[in-house]
Amino acid sequence: MLKLARIPDRTPVKLTVLVPPELHEALTAYAAAYQEAYGESAPVTELVPAMLAAFLDSDREFLRSRQSQRKAKGR
Repeated sequence: MLKLARIPDRTPVKLTVLVPPELHEALTAYAAAYQEAYGESAPVTELVPAMLAAFLDSDREFLRSRQSQRKAKGR
């Protein structure tokens, strides 16, 4: 068996969500703050996936639950 594990599917999945105007305004403001902080613009559509991933990665209870589910499935 190879030392490198099989690379997971990295094909993006299109997901459409509706957000209230207040959240859209906050996301747009965040994009402006991002540009100010890093000197480069990033559209909200690129920031949201990174924000969601960071949120999920920081939720310890979710991570424990997910790890338990993976162990139960034998992964």
